[in-house]
Amino acid sequence: MALTWLGAAFLIAGIVMRSLAVHRPPLGNMYEFDLVGTAFLLVCFLGWSLRKDVRWLGAFVTLPAVLFIMLAALVYYTEASKLMPSLQSYWLSIHVTVATLSVGLFTIGFVITALYLAQKTREERGKSGGFLRSLPDSETLDRLAYGVHIIAFPLWMFTVIAGAIWAQVAWGRYWGWDPKEIWTFIIWVFYAAYLHSRATSGWTKRRATYVALVGMLCVILNYTVVNLLITGLHSYSGVA
Repeated sequence: MALTWLGAAFLIAGIVMRSLAVHRPPLGNMYEFDLVGTAFLLVCFLGWSLRKDVRWLGAFVTLPAVLFIMLAALVYYTEASKLMPSLQSYWLSIHVTVATLSVGLFTIGFVITALYLAQKTREERGKSGGFLRSLPDSETLDRLAYGVHIIAFPLWMFTVIAGAIWAQVAWGRYWGWDPKEIWTFIIWVFYAAYLHSRATSGWTKRRATYVALVGMLCVILNYTVVNLLITGLHSYSGVA
């Protein structure tokens, strides 16, 4: 935990220095988005640890954090530069900040959801060994995952709404079926379906959990394949 606090502090310091170097909020491209999203992932986990003993979750949060930082350094790295005119808006800070926070929370939700499935399978098979015995039971993990998604989903909805408003200001339309907009909406649909399925009779928790996992897969595709391989109005936010 001490190393995680130290790593988060260094990451935040790096983000602050990037902001000072570009003289703006560090949210203008995928390199900066990646770093800020990873910082939110760690801050949310560490903030949670101040209220509840979640040390059992530490390795499963720091691993994706390290992978995200590697992705930023090796794939998304972009030299410090000024923003394009269409990005020079206060909506940048609003829209992208909430988006990065949402992704950080979705990542935590994904991790706990995956642990729930593993723990549930272990319990059903009656196994007593393995590292999973040191984790909370499947019902506790399911409640925690659901709680995280309950927080993350409204933030993602706000991201979609704020993006539409910004699009109206920048391009004169709220929605234009740009690839990034489409995938943002697809993510919203899957997480809405997950939350809805939890309140619908006939859906088991395991089946609902699979929907949440697909939602996270869409998040990953949105910030890898869509940004790197598909050209659209949001292409300027990718790798320079």
